[in-house]
Amino acid sequence: MTELFIALFAGLISFLSPCVLPLIPGYLAYITGASFNDLLEKRNISLLPIVSFALGFSIIFIIFGMAATFMGQLLLKNSNELRIIAGSIIIIFSLQVIGILKLDFLNFEKKYHPKSNKGLFGSLIMGMAFAFGWTPCIGPILGSILILASTEESINRGILLLVFYSLGLAIPFILSGYLFQKFITISKNLKKRMNLITKFGGSLLLITGILIITNQLQALGFYILEYFPILSKIG
Repeated sequence: MTELFIALFAGLISFLSPCVLPLIPGYLAYITGASFNDLLEKRNISLLPIVSFALGFSIIFIIFGMAATFMGQLLLKNSNELRIIAGSIIIIFSLQVIGILKLDFLNFEKKYHPKSNKGLFGSLIMGMAFAFGWTPCIGPILGSILILASTEESINRGILLLVFYSLGLAIPFILSGYLFQKFITISKNLKKRMNLITKFGGSLLLITGILIITNQLQALGFYILEYFPILSKIG
């Protein structure tokens, strides 16, 4: 249960990353075929292409999660070593997000320039393509969730983890199209606090890595459920 909320928050932090948030107007304009003014005035704007785009990148991330969990299960006989390695990698990723480490191979974005938009299916394919394009840029955050998925005991749990991550990225993405005027205003304020938000997200990943290494992540989940039993219905 704790892992699901971590994944959801990680998706939100990914949305706020430099390769996603500042480029949202451009993404939305291309996906919907609308101009910037049309988006502001909500003229001829359909949410379906935006939802289709979000579904596209969600499918890719969920497939990543399935693969990570499958690989983790193959190594289950060395589960203690896997847990320590997984926690250590998450800590490294978290230090990259916070800015303490500067690993160049974790700090680039693959550009994708589509030539045309062909309806809902085209938006879906674009979403899949952009998932690969974003992966290097949001790599430390996404990678941490994939590493977390590799420690899950079942593929279904790994899928659920990436579903929550995708929701954290997809929900604000879709809302930004529906409430574009408010998004422009909010994003300006968020840009001023982007560094603080990123460091907070990195700190959360750092704590997660430490909890995994010390085998206390599940204990934290049980502790939270003791005080909020209604959360047991999630996941």
